[in-house]
Amino acid sequence: MNSKSPLAEASRAALSDGGSLAGNIAAFQPRAAQQRLAEAVAHAFEQRGVLLAEAGTGTGKTYAYLVPALLSGLKTIVSTGTRALQDQLYHRDLPRVRDALGTGLKTALLKGRANYLCRYRLEKAKSEPRFASREQVSQFQRIVAWSGRTKMGDLAEIDALPEDSPLLPMVTSTAENCLGTECPLWSECFVVQARQRAQAADVVVVNHHLLLADLALKQEGFGEILPGAQAFVVDEAHQLPELAAQFFGEGLGARPLVELARDSLAECKDVPGSLAAIQQPAQALEHATRVLRSAMEVLPARGTRHRAMHDAGVSEGFDALSEALVAISAALEPLRDTSPGFDGCHARARDFIGRMQRWRAARDVDDEFAEPDDDVRWYELSPRGFRLQRTPLDVSGPLRAHRERSQAAWVFTSATLAIEGRFEHIATRLGLDEPETLLEPSPFDWQSQALCYLPPNLPEPMSRDYNEALIEALRPVLEASSGRAFVLFASHRALREAAEALRDLPWPLFVQGEAPRHVLLQRFRESGHGVLLGAASFREGVDVVGAALSVVVIDKLPFAAPDDPVFEARLDAIRRAGGNPFRDEQLPQAVIALKQGAGRLIRSESDRGVLVLCDPRLLGKSYGRTFLDSLPPLPRTRNVQDVMAFFAEEGAVGLPQPPARLDAAEEYFPL
Repeated sequence: MNSKSPLAEASRAALSDGGSLAGNIAAFQPRAAQQRLAEAVAHAFEQRGVLLAEAGTGTGKTYAYLVPALLSGLKTIVSTGTRALQDQLYHRDLPRVRDALGTGLKTALLKGRANYLCRYRLEKAKSEPRFASREQVSQFQRIVAWSGRTKMGDLAEIDALPEDSPLLPMVTSTAENCLGTECPLWSECFVVQARQRAQAADVVVVNHHLLLADLALKQEGFGEILPGAQAFVVDEAHQLPELAAQFFGEGLGARPLVELARDSLAECKDVPGSLAAIQQPAQALEHATRVLRSAMEVLPARGTRHRAMHDAGVSEGFDALSEALVAISAALEPLRDTSPGFDGCHARARDFIGRMQRWRAARDVDDEFAEPDDDVRWYELSPRGFRLQRTPLDVSGPLRAHRERSQAAWVFTSATLAIEGRFEHIATRLGLDEPETLLEPSPFDWQSQALCYLPPNLPEPMSRDYNEALIEALRPVLEASSGRAFVLFASHRALREAAEALRDLPWPLFVQGEAPRHVLLQRFRESGHGVLLGAASFREGVDVVGAALSVVVIDKLPFAAPDDPVFEARLDAIRRAGGNPFRDEQLPQAVIALKQGAGRLIRSESDRGVLVLCDPRLLGKSYGRTFLDSLPPLPRTRNVQDVMAFFAEEGAVGLPQPPARLDAAEEYFPL
């Protein structure tokens, strides 16, 4: 790799002692690993190459890619995993680096249209309110008040508005129901304004959902910006293959179907005489949607199309829903020219008919020359709705095609990409052929900052008394640490059982599901000695720096749930191709998930903590070594006395201290 290029040299200098960042950002500490990563990113930018880089926690990867992005002058798209990370990157990290470097480059934040207020739909909702509670009325009034003063229209500006609020579909648009240039409020459209800012910017911050929606031509409105990009940085890149599978497929849910029926009725008030034609088919569509959901009650919460259609009642429900969609499409056809709204509703009905037909087909072809697809057709039930999804088994092909077509530089980075130091698994899934790779381990002093405890004498994870034994093994750990723990479970059932068993703890107990995720985290931080019980969603994207989080417990190795139809189909495909499903898919995916969970523990140079890995398969199965060798080099012990000594030393002086040497511990085993 050529580190002598001007961009690489400038990037290293900016991140060095005495450089621009050290001189302008308080508490910035130069790090050799960060400089090496910045050089590798700069090289990829200059060569229009592809870089796959794992940067362990504490490397400072965000600054490492922002510096060359800003110094290169290339039109750069930075994509990250969630909207929360997107906001943090745009509002905090990017301005700091840009100001420190003194560059005058324009930056922009762009989200999917569902994040922006739609003034047209807000006005429609005002005229025909349908609220289920006083709380919804109050929230709607807050949205109306905010709409009069917002400049960006980003709903994230409204504090405490739940991400799953039923009000959001009433006040935002979708690609299906947007009226486009026919909208009477087009000139005031926040989505259009956000796109225009992104088009004019040098660095645009997006999230993976928006990036993939555009690559998959899902009409999120980002298509006019992507072609001009000269460089892409995909942060949290380990998430991309699973998300890409969603976007290169297609779905249809109960909510959009009901919204189509209601929107069709709502349009009638502006077109005299239309109600007589629309009322019955609209009501029939909503009724058929609800009848199908009721019929699906006999099914497991998640399953394949074959499983769903095997039930006679469910199959009849699909027939009725398909007929209702055809009927409303026919009713809307003659009204298309009477209003943009009716035209849009008709287009949505036709789109939904196509999606339904493709989902119900065992295999489908897009044109006469194409092979039948191998997509997985599956469904998922929610308490009041359903989702029908068609998901491709392999997204490496479309990802490769879009990347090559862009002729841009691509940087894929994350703290968790490698398995035992190798990148083959993620490279294959991303469609990368012999990319440049870089592995920068976390620079933390793991020998002094952390300890890995593997409780002895636990039964096999599938045994009935495993959870009970696990709780008893945890109690002395929590006593030693005075709480301050995340306990992460592989299943919600195990989480609920643990919550009941741990109600007697002397420290605050926070349980996933009892409050929104961000509220639980805030309360946990503020408590100082809390114990938080969470499931898979707490394994990543959670950053608790300091003594409030000093223990991370992982109950079982995070192998994917066996009821995931797409995962099962992927394993079958690997088996048919002569591969080994466990070695090629199940194990690598579980290793990445474990690395994510373990990564919650040490977030800064001053953090100390104990990682508790409870699953006895780590030592009892040959594949356990793959998990352990993929983790940072923590000292390991099976003796709970070492855990007590670790926290006793911390408390003895009131400051973080190195742990006692463990070499003499009877059950200590070296890395």
